[in-house]
Amino acid sequence: MSDSALQTYWRGKLETVQAVLEDNNFKVWIADSLDQAATLFWSKIFDQVQPQSVSFGGSMTVVDSGLYADLKKRTDIKVLDTYDTSAPKEEFLERRRQALLSDLFITSTNAVTKEGHLVNLDGLGNRVAALTFGPRHVALLIGRNKIVTDMDQAIERIKDFAAPANTIRLNKKTPCVKTFQCEDCSSPDRICNTWTITEKCNPPERIKIILINQDVGY
Repeated sequence: MSDSALQTYWRGKLETVQAVLEDNNFKVWIADSLDQAATLFWSKIFDQVQPQSVSFGGSMTVVDSGLYADLKKRTDIKVLDTYDTSAPKEEFLERRRQALLSDLFITSTNAVTKEGHLVNLDGLGNRVAALTFGPRHVALLIGRNKIVTDMDQAIERIKDFAAPANTIRLNKKTPCVKTFQCEDCSSPDRICNTWTITEKCNPPERIKIILINQDVGY
């Protein structure tokens, strides 16, 4: 299948997912690339929300989009940098607590089902906490590779791909680093602790989603 055919195929899939997400009260746009997703973020989300404070939940998509680096350069808003691993442990945790009171929280999701439900598994819980309640607005950048059929497929994707891949990226000492699949471990480095399923967005359009017609993120 040619690249153009693939783009057309995935565009149709994304439009279907967009419709069900909007039925579930999410605000949704579609971008043809990660670069276009960043452009949409600035024009459709940042400029409309006009946040005074911004923070992040763990997401390679956000980093790869350039949004993290660009926001860090701004002097007109407060940026709570939760990606700074050099911070002492207490400051590391406090930034994540303060992030729950930010005007705009930016992250991704582990999976989105064809029913328009967001499925996430978190280590510390700050990312899923922000999705659920706290920040005034939440922006999600979601690659097409995160789309799954149902909850069973979402759980399989997270436990047998996203979680092991992230433990490798974060240099964690967990069994899945070697077996490449979830072992339901008791390691102190375990990053699989809290599940959330977001079926509807409440208040409506608090969570704003950019679906990306590209495989990005874990």
